Amino acid sequence: MSSSEPTKIGTLIVDDQTDLRLLLRMIIERNDDLFVTGEAASGLEAIEHVANEQPRVIILDMMMPGMNGVETATAIRAERPDQVIILCTAYLDADVIERALAAGIVECVGKNQLWSLPQLIRDVAGAA
Repeated sequence: MSSSEPTKIGTLIVDDQTDLRLLLRMIIERNDDLFVTGEAASGLEAIEHVANEQPRVIILDMMMPGMNGVETATAIRAERPDQVIILCTAYLDADVIERALAAGIVECVGKNQLWSLPQLIRDVAGAA
């Protein structure tokens, strides 16, 4: 890749719903400057993937079996303090946002705003 070409932004998708992971992948990969480094169905899978693949941005669900999104973000950021994480959840309220921001999550978005994710990924990756 030449230095004049923009660097593609790698993103990990973490959600326990297979169909939603597929939809997120399709939304992200419609953009030439974004790609999906992988998918995880749980917080533990996400932690393993981050250690191996080191995505630039993580899109993380809140409600998953085992570890929830805030717990997962806390564990990931303990190992990678600069990791950029977006919480994408159907359960977005003031309490969730407060807990997410306290865990180092940089943005929170509702699952009713999935189409805004490509620009949000660019924004948070550029700000980090």
